[in-house]
Amino acid sequence: MRVAVLGCGAIGGLILGYLSRKDVDITGIVKRYQRESFSLEGLRIEGVRGSQVYEVRVDTRLKEKVDLAIVATKIDDIEDVVVENNEFIKDATVLTTQNGVRADYILEKYFPPRRIITGIVMFGATFQPPNRIVHNFEGDFILGNIFGEEVKDLEKVREVLNKAFRTRVLENIQGAKYLKVFVNLNNCIPAILGVSMQEAFGDLDISELAIRLNKEAYYVVEKSRIELQDLPGYPEERLRKLLSMETKQAASIFSQIMTSLSKEPLYGSILQSIKRGKKSEVDYINGEIVRLASHNNMEASLNRKIVSLVNRVEASGKFLTRDELLKEVA
Repeated sequence: MRVAVLGCGAIGGLILGYLSRKDVDITGIVKRYQRESFSLEGLRIEGVRGSQVYEVRVDTRLKEKVDLAIVATKIDDIEDVVVENNEFIKDATVLTTQNGVRADYILEKYFPPRRIITGIVMFGATFQPPNRIVHNFEGDFILGNIFGEEVKDLEKVREVLNKAFRTRVLENIQGAKYLKVFVNLNNCIPAILGVSMQEAFGDLDISELAIRLNKEAYYVVEKSRIELQDLPGYPEERLRKLLSMETKQAASIFSQIMTSLSKEPLYGSILQSIKRGKKSEVDYINGEIVRLASHNNMEASLNRKIVSLVNRVEASGKFLTRDELLKEVA
């Protein structure tokens, strides 16, 4: 397959780099400021698979048709990159990689549902502009179709991705997407504080806040009658058991998990966006819980408050101290 990766930050860059050495005809579509560094210096990937420089083919726009377009931009940039490259991807199969559940519905404006593959990324990475990525931890690449359609090239795409990532197909991809929301739900907290995951959740009071966020979100999802689907290495039962505990006990366990995720400092996607002066995806993660609650005549006041705090940090560029944050959500 002729493959394009539209957006080469943390996830898109990993896909581009790893597949470029697996006999895949692949091109990365990058920002203008990245193009020279990628072309002259290559793409440096460090982390769990060692440190290597990858020679990759990149451009700022596509110049020939592709069979598969992997959309790896931030969710707010999806429409722009699709419109800019429409001539060369209009007949392609498209694959989403974004967190939250909205990306597929954005693409539905431009592609029939039967050509949209819903992706869930379980590996973690940190982008250090313009051309360095830290691959923090391994994980599966999960594929499906959120619309319940049969995608003709799904197995072909799985075979391509499986050359670099352990890839599997799930039928209930919507339920898995919502479970992944819980995986990302706490990215907002280090983003508000401007620190790594490990530093933020080494604080038990901050970990208690994370548990409160999750408990509220779980109640909303459960009352909305969404059936969560197990993710590889992350069964729904694990989340349910954690959230059934008393908050302090759950916070202690959560803190241990989060501080041992990676040897390298791990910066969530929301904070990475803020540090680059970009709008984050908080409206599609915690904001998805707020949207779901509103749609079902419920309230998600804590997640709503957290979204407003992230939006404040985005606008001001000023992070809160842990005491300021805890006071805001008391």
